[in-house]
Amino acid sequence: MSISIPNIFTWFSNRGQECQLPWLILGKGPSFSELHRHDTTGFRVLTLNDAIRAVPHAAIAHFIDFDAFKRCADDLHRAEAVVLPWCPHFNNKPGRTLADLLPGEPVLHDFWQQGRLYWYDLSTASARHGDFPVVSACFFSAEAALDLLAQAGVKRVRSLGIDGGSAYSKEFSDLFGVSLFSNGRRCFDRQFESFARIISRTGIDYAPLDMESPVRIFVAATASEALPVKVLAYSIRRHASCAVKVTPLCDVGISIPKPRAPENQPRTPFSFQRFLIPEVCGYEGHAIYLDSDMLVFKDMVKLWRRPLGDAAILAAYSTSASGRKPQYSVMLMDCGKLGWNIREIVDQLDAGTLTYEQLMYTSSLARAHADIEPEWNSLESYREGRTALLHYTDMNTQPWVSHLNPLGHLWVCTLRNALREGAISRDFVEEEIGHGHIRPSLLYQLDHGVDDAILLPKAILAADAGVTPPYRSLGPHQASPWRNRLQWLRASIRARYRKTLLYRFERRVLNRLTDHRPDR
Repeated sequence: MSISIPNIFTWFSNRGQECQLPWLILGKGPSFSELHRHDTTGFRVLTLNDAIRAVPHAAIAHFIDFDAFKRCADDLHRAEAVVLPWCPHFNNKPGRTLADLLPGEPVLHDFWQQGRLYWYDLSTASARHGDFPVVSACFFSAEAALDLLAQAGVKRVRSLGIDGGSAYSKEFSDLFGVSLFSNGRRCFDRQFESFARIISRTGIDYAPLDMESPVRIFVAATASEALPVKVLAYSIRRHASCAVKVTPLCDVGISIPKPRAPENQPRTPFSFQRFLIPEVCGYEGHAIYLDSDMLVFKDMVKLWRRPLGDAAILAAYSTSASGRKPQYSVMLMDCGKLGWNIREIVDQLDAGTLTYEQLMYTSSLARAHADIEPEWNSLESYREGRTALLHYTDMNTQPWVSHLNPLGHLWVCTLRNALREGAISRDFVEEEIGHGHIRPSLLYQLDHGVDDAILLPKAILAADAGVTPPYRSLGPHQASPWRNRLQWLRASIRARYRKTLLYRFERRVLNRLTDHRPDR
């Protein structure tokens, strides 16, 4: 008997309208219990494993583990289509193919006869069955579901029951000792790393159903910070487990009047831009404010989902060794509680009822709590695995204008990754050099793979001497460059270590540690 099982991507291609509709992925996490509170009319539903038993109807019932498929046999009539990898998992490893399983599995055979059984190639299998897209999953099955929908052409996806932590919803309490972390994992958080990669690669609009989305991030900047803004945006999206929208505040089209008194005038061209955000957002919803001279190393959703309580602002700020005053340069804002209007604010400065100190350093215009950990605004300091946001606060050593920043290699490495992935073009970098916004030696670093600028040849650095960085027009700005032998020594050791067999072995071990089978 010849067995031909259709691929799930043919199901989507034969039903073009499916990709135009929003989809809802349902998992077994705690937020599943909130499903009855949401209007899901208009969503097409994809269930993960046993979630099919708790919904009246689904477009797709998705399984990776064959035992989970058999466990749900009595509930599969609720689904229009049942989807498994061509090599389903047995004990969290790919096993026999669907074609081999079909004759001896009556439930599987029935769905095949009904034309409701579909397959796809999962990345865990050692061989490919066809020429269709390969669906990726490293930790949990939700990753495969999101990647499948994204590669099928679906534009908008929401989810419930796809949570971090280590629990199922009460509807699935009978499975606690059956399928919970059967792949050896202790926490569901690692799936969000894969979500970030899928979103970055495909551009799919994904977010939890119970979360305001997209994450709105506004960045203070002028045209001369165009490259730092792009690098910052890339670093945000690289780690973001849902859709984000990054907007430079110089592009919102609202002019900022200049206070009459010199002592009340902004210290930088973008100092007052943060006060535009509520107006830009129509005084509704949440927003995150950042400066352009930053890099992000963790998921911004961790900030976005924090409750503000009675505050209008949650802020992270700290002091630096240079003695700089604390500023609200990382903020989560409730725009509905902030009636800011930049024209009225400047009028208060001119009238003497508000001072620059009160405006910029005490957040006197709103109830603010400094409850965000300093890891989210780490001033010129970085600890691997700990730092969530690095802030290059000293303008004269920022890595796009100076080769002397001790942490400049992190920014350059991020830029090189962005170029490699096509998020930023080399032509754009050249244009910014032509405008005098960034140092010319940066191009040599990108072309030769040199992350530590302090290791550049003197002939290459000589070209930077003829460029006046934009910040110089602002006058002296706090700290001086770090010009010592320790910096050079650390950079040299770091560069040489990356060429050793030990470094390659370390990378290989780390890659293997993240190569786990998806959970059922």
